[in-house]
Amino acid sequence: MADNRNMKEKSHVIITGAGPVGCVSALILAKAGIHVTLLESENDLPLDMRASTFHPPTLDMLEELGVVSEIIKQGLITPKFQYRDRADGLVAEFDMSAIAEHTNHPYRVQAEQYKLTRIISGILADYPHVTQKFSSKALSLEQNDYSVTVYYETNGETESITADYLISCDGSRSFARKALDIGFPGFTYPELFMVVSTTDEITDVVPDMCPVAYITDPEEWCAVIRAPEMWRFLIPTNPEMSEEELLDEDFLESRIQGFAPKSEKYTVSHSTLYPVNQRVAETYRKGRVLLAGDAAHVNNPLGGMGMNGGVHDGVNIAKKLVQILNNRESEELLDLYDRQRRPIAVEYVQAHSIRNKKIMEEKDPKIRRQRQDEIRAVRDNSDKSFELMMQVSMINSINKSNATA
Repeated sequence: MADNRNMKEKSHVIITGAGPVGCVSALILAKAGIHVTLLESENDLPLDMRASTFHPPTLDMLEELGVVSEIIKQGLITPKFQYRDRADGLVAEFDMSAIAEHTNHPYRVQAEQYKLTRIISGILADYPHVTQKFSSKALSLEQNDYSVTVYYETNGETESITADYLISCDGSRSFARKALDIGFPGFTYPELFMVVSTTDEITDVVPDMCPVAYITDPEEWCAVIRAPEMWRFLIPTNPEMSEEELLDEDFLESRIQGFAPKSEKYTVSHSTLYPVNQRVAETYRKGRVLLAGDAAHVNNPLGGMGMNGGVHDGVNIAKKLVQILNNRESEELLDLYDRQRRPIAVEYVQAHSIRNKKIMEEKDPKIRRQRQDEIRAVRDNSDKSFELMMQVSMINSINKSNATA
């Protein structure tokens, strides 16, 4: 990608939210010489540890932006993933090297999302036409046929900024989505999701545990993820328990023991609880305002599709804005963004994340055994195994999105 670091243009885009989606979008625009104002409500880059998986097409996009080597350096390359059962152990293992002809990165990289935002924020600081404003909470907006104005609060004062377009990447409570009265239909799971992490080495207890493992169980399923500094366990919780009870140190430690039992206690290094929704905005575009990432869609974390899908949104819309602002192409591209990305959220991310959870928590023993037989059959069939990996890697979703006219 051409780098117009010193280019002075009047074109200007506001981005709300300095998470992975906002930062990636900002870098694409900055490299094209477009002025960017990045508004973040927190006083620093969000230290969010929930998302920690970078899928192959996301890594390919980060390579184009010149940041993939650094995220790989700070992460853990993980070419294999497993399906396991809490009672029966390993069911099937898959190796993503089988899709090497379709990506430069036939593996996942496990790295917390804040590592990416720190990398990109440091790069953005070198662009004179990029302004990063922290402690700046977007409040409202106005738009006309030529511009959009965002009013935001900073240091107790209300200020405003006007630009050509706004990309709203400010999460599930997006101010822009609410201000424009864009519906966000879907549902909220009754249970909170828990992430509990330990620096203890899990393979000392379960030697065949892969760095990415999905463990089915009718009562308490688990997704196990090996990050560079720790093992993370994503577990559903009992809706009848209080947050105080759920975050009790002994209770947290017992969750890890349930999946990797040992005589010594585990060191619990991090824990968090959060609600999980399955929702998609009714439209990703209204005038000069575009929704991306969690502002446009939210889903359960099984499969690691939320942040990755958001980054794919950001890359898509940022490149289209470059075409419009620098090449004077039609704003019809903004409607194309909606056509390309919204169906992916509905038909791919939502459908697969909901299905993943249902499989993980299935209670009927007969259906559970049938599912195990099916996944083993996929493992043993090279064509079916390849198709599964193209699906879970999100390469299929990118191909479908790009093919939409």
